[in-house]
Amino acid sequence: MFTGLIEAVGEVIEIKRLSSGGLLKIHPLKKDIFQNCNIGDSIAINGVCLTVVKKEKDSLVFDISEETFNRTNLKFLKRKDLANIETSLTLNKPLGGHIVYGHVDTIGRIKKIIPKGSHKILIIEIQPEYQKFLIEKGSIAADGISLTINKVERREIHINIIPHTYENTNLKQRRIGDYVNLEFDMIAKLVFKQVAEIIKNWKKY
Repeated sequence: MFTGLIEAVGEVIEIKRLSSGGLLKIHPLKKDIFQNCNIGDSIAINGVCLTVVKKEKDSLVFDISEETFNRTNLKFLKRKDLANIETSLTLNKPLGGHIVYGHVDTIGRIKKIIPKGSHKILIIEIQPEYQKFLIEKGSIAADGISLTINKVERREIHINIIPHTYENTNLKQRRIGDYVNLEFDMIAKLVFKQVAEIIKNWKKY
């Protein structure tokens, strides 16, 4: 479990796809992230919950399943790309964002990046089947970053990015056409499912 508050970015050292999944090696650009991580720890990389399987010099190594490759933007990573890093939530860690599970629902395409003073407006295109989870002023995790949906417009969401978030995450490397991992708010998903079940059972009678 995570908060969506990115602690560091890491540089991709190696990304390898294998017959049964793959391997990701990342160099965290903050030394304490590497020093405080142990084999077996859960870490969110671009919002994807992964397990540390090895430590090499100043890099962390993760196994990636085929499902993770298929569902997330990890399949697009290249050497020297930046990835967002967040260590798992502990009882003494403030919950400043929102509850993020690291279970990515889908990817969304960046349609526009609009400068607005020192801020940026990020417009992301969403697949139609996920529109039901989009709530204005609701929470969403994009590449693991806890963000607020300012506006929902058909298949697009508008998100304001403050300068701190832009400069301290991989967003500074993002371009139009790039894909970001999206995890929708769990409460929205649970409510939708429960309402759908109520309607389904009601129709039986």
